[in-house]
Amino acid sequence: MAKSEVTPMMEQYQKIKDQYPDAFLFYRLGDFYEMFNDDAIKGSQILELTLTNRNKSSKNPVPMCGVPHKSVQNYIDILVDQGYKVAICEQMEDPKLAKGMVKREVIQLVTPGTQFQTGSENAKENNYLTALYYNSDEGTYGFAYADLSTGELKVANLTSIDEIINEVVSLSSKETVVLGDNLPVKATETLTKLGILISKQELLPANSSTSYLSQDAEGDSARQVLSLLISYIETTQKRSLDHLKRAVMYEPSDFLEMDHNSQYNLELVRNIRTGKKQGTLLWLLDQTKTAMGGRTLKQWLERPLVNRGKIEQRQNIVGVLVEHFFERNQLQDELIKVYDLERLSGRVAFGSVNGRDMIQLKTSLMQVPKVRYILEQIADKNFDDLLRELVPLDNIVDLIDRAIADEPPISVTDGGVIKDGYDEQLDKYRDATNNAQRWLAELEAKEREVTGINNLKVGFNHVFGYYIEVTKTNLAKIPENRYQRKQTLANSERFSTPELKEKEAMILEAQEQSKNLEYKLFVEVRDQIKAAIKDIQRLADAIATTDVLQSFAAVSEEYRFIKPQLIDGHEVKIVDGRHPVVEKVLGHQQYVPNDVDLNEDTNVLLITGPNMSGKSTYMRQLALAVIMNQVGCFVPAKSAEMPIFDKIFTRIGAADDLISGQSTFMVEMKEADDAIENATPNSLILFDEIGRGTATYDGMALAQAIIEYVHNNIGAKTLFSTHYHELTALDQSLKQLKNVHVGATESNGELVFLHKIQMGPADKSYGIHVAKLAGLPKSLLGRASTILDNLQEDNENEVHGSANAMVENIEREPQSEEQISLFPLDQIDEKQADVISQLKKLDLMSRTPMEIMNQVYKWQQKIKKD
Repeated sequence: MAKSEVTPMMEQYQKIKDQYPDAFLFYRLGDFYEMFNDDAIKGSQILELTLTNRNKSSKNPVPMCGVPHKSVQNYIDILVDQGYKVAICEQMEDPKLAKGMVKREVIQLVTPGTQFQTGSENAKENNYLTALYYNSDEGTYGFAYADLSTGELKVANLTSIDEIINEVVSLSSKETVVLGDNLPVKATETLTKLGILISKQELLPANSSTSYLSQDAEGDSARQVLSLLISYIETTQKRSLDHLKRAVMYEPSDFLEMDHNSQYNLELVRNIRTGKKQGTLLWLLDQTKTAMGGRTLKQWLERPLVNRGKIEQRQNIVGVLVEHFFERNQLQDELIKVYDLERLSGRVAFGSVNGRDMIQLKTSLMQVPKVRYILEQIADKNFDDLLRELVPLDNIVDLIDRAIADEPPISVTDGGVIKDGYDEQLDKYRDATNNAQRWLAELEAKEREVTGINNLKVGFNHVFGYYIEVTKTNLAKIPENRYQRKQTLANSERFSTPELKEKEAMILEAQEQSKNLEYKLFVEVRDQIKAAIKDIQRLADAIATTDVLQSFAAVSEEYRFIKPQLIDGHEVKIVDGRHPVVEKVLGHQQYVPNDVDLNEDTNVLLITGPNMSGKSTYMRQLALAVIMNQVGCFVPAKSAEMPIFDKIFTRIGAADDLISGQSTFMVEMKEADDAIENATPNSLILFDEIGRGTATYDGMALAQAIIEYVHNNIGAKTLFSTHYHELTALDQSLKQLKNVHVGATESNGELVFLHKIQMGPADKSYGIHVAKLAGLPKSLLGRASTILDNLQEDNENEVHGSANAMVENIEREPQSEEQISLFPLDQIDEKQADVISQLKKLDLMSRTPMEIMNQVYKWQQKIKKD
């Protein structure tokens, strides 16, 4: 656009846009928020809006599109959910009263980490904004996170990029705040590859809010990162942060440590296949009745306790609630009526609370005395801490009850929010308005009688004010000079009278004054509630804790969980342990329970058995029992004696790490290294099929070395499943290693899984049987059996020659019609020659039986093709 063509409005728009170059600018124009230029082009595509042009007659028309201000939140959510920022630019004065351009400014910057509005489907989810500060002098990282909707604020000092990534991924953070270019390049690149938005922020001068929130922070890194996070929140939100709680300092070692891979492998909160809650431990345990309880449960599962006293206190409460069935049902009935106190507090502080939110707050607070009474009736000292926090806020309930209408409108500026009788002046305005309405009704009746026009009516609109409307067919009935014409419509005429004009002025003034006073009164009520936010938040924490513990009790009773016995040593003795999620899916009658016995003489269980028999389920069920125990829940078993573990390491499943460009085997080795470097004698290690991602002897050697290292140098309780049957001989050299296997048997040539853990090694792997269950072609299975027989024969004859020797041995095997025919070289075609060439180069010792079967099948299909 040429400089001479820039209008004052577009000049204003561009100045504001220049301040927010990385955000969509929603520029308020009347009843719409408009986007221009590149924002309009990109926004119209994402939001599916019609793209138009401003100044169409210009040589360079400006692309534009817009959204209605009443439904703007839906459009903001779509953009922010896709990782964009949205700057909301409002009109700061009445356009009718403005002299020149209407003053506008950005009132809020909505970003992925500061998104405040949450739908009911996300009520039990947190939205964490994280921040990082690198202290180059100490080589440490300050790490902080906050949920703006609940006020939660935490801070820690971390020592490595791996720790940072683990925290950020575990929190599912969508946005991280950094100080300019303070962060090392590697950390920035890693976060970017994970799809996390990196927002740069400069530190603002410290204020009383910053000092209060960070007073418990320890160390320069922690204080700096909190200052950075608070600076970003103040910059983007431009409003009160009264609901932010004082920062809680934590260390990862304060909890049972699990990296995000372990949480993912164990399916604590997200299903591996769907990425959703269903099919996870969270899904099983969540019988919470409040949104706050749901979020707290998820936080507990991601950070189990290591403090024995706190674990026992939770389990004792769960035990009491299991025994008090009727009181627990009463408790659930009251908790259902409690709305999200944390997020209601946030809306009060942000100034976005409305009348309906106030009623929800009142309803929720009214349940507190009832919840307290139920716990008092149980009369158990384990509830003492909760009862100290469950202090009713009768003054807030009384204030809302007196001030706010029982069924208020959503808008707080259009009237109808404040109750009659709360304010004398407001009542006078309302009386004046109501009397005026009666006067208008009387006027309508009188004019109908005078004119004889039965359908004459007195109406109102915002453009023309009050009017008398007469249809055109009745115009002749109007007495001469009775009315003054005001507006002509297609089928009627609208009129006024001096008396009506005078009454109109009085009514509109009373209505306007009434609305203004109502809003003023509403703000006063809101500010009184704001002063009690800390008390409301303490109540919210106590109710959330109560809700989670009753949920544990309900689940424990329904699924026959038992209270575990915590021991001082490091032995694990579980009788008839079960995987709670698998059992729920399969049904109690079909699930086969198993014991776990890791006593003082056994640190390592080497598990063998066929694929699909339940080795991974057995390993996971122990880890889930540990986690359930340390969040304070009962566990799925007939009986259980368990220690308190400090860390859990898992290597389960096979997947490439595409983001960092690492193969399955590299991921496997890195996770093994993490366990070896960080595990202690008080840790739990689960290794599933270590070494399968490389050549057979390489993999076997690595697997054995890892087992020996863990056994001899760490002493952690370890479950190690493998298909390398040669490793079962380790029980002869490693005193604290025991062989166990998952039972399977053959019946009429068919494989039957027993799903029962038995002592000793498995007799064979049954790989081809499993392939048969999977439905592979019979010819392929037959060929695989032949190959397997030859490989086993070579092994028995101690033939450990080259792969070519193996191939030559296979070639000598008599061929059936179903098998590949290998002809003399002078009788074969080009395709057969190519297959033979590949066969001779094949390194059998580096392939699994399944890989060999797949390759043979491909060769067979290639030769059969015409």
